[in-house]
Amino acid sequence: MRDSSDRWPRWVYGVGEEPDARFSLANERTFLAWIRTGLALIGAGVALIAVGTLSAEHEPAAALAAGLLIAGGIGCGVTGFVRWAGNERRLRLRAPLPASVMMPVLVAVLVSVGLTALFFALPGG
Repeated sequence: MRDSSDRWPRWVYGVGEEPDARFSLANERTFLAWIRTGLALIGAGVALIAVGTLSAEHEPAAALAAGLLIAGGIGCGVTGFVRWAGNERRLRLRAPLPASVMMPVLVAVLVSVGLTALFFALPGG
């Protein structure tokens, strides 16, 4: 049996007691969902940069939207790790899990990009 004190990060695994494996695995799946979302946002931002350069008229808006998407993707990756670690630690300490601060930020990013795309998709935009 492996001692939890030799797992990384120690500040997560070095406290409390081992939780039910189902909860740890669910926490890990949620982390992977944040990572997938981040990769999708970064990929969409890179694609938007490539497409945005096709029209000089819309290039500044495409660059702004792409920047928001890429920043949102990076934020998802960081948030995924921070939430995973915090939730795992709380599970080990039998403490309540916190609400997510990143969810409304991510929604704001996606709404901003969507409105920008809608504006420029309309005739005369």
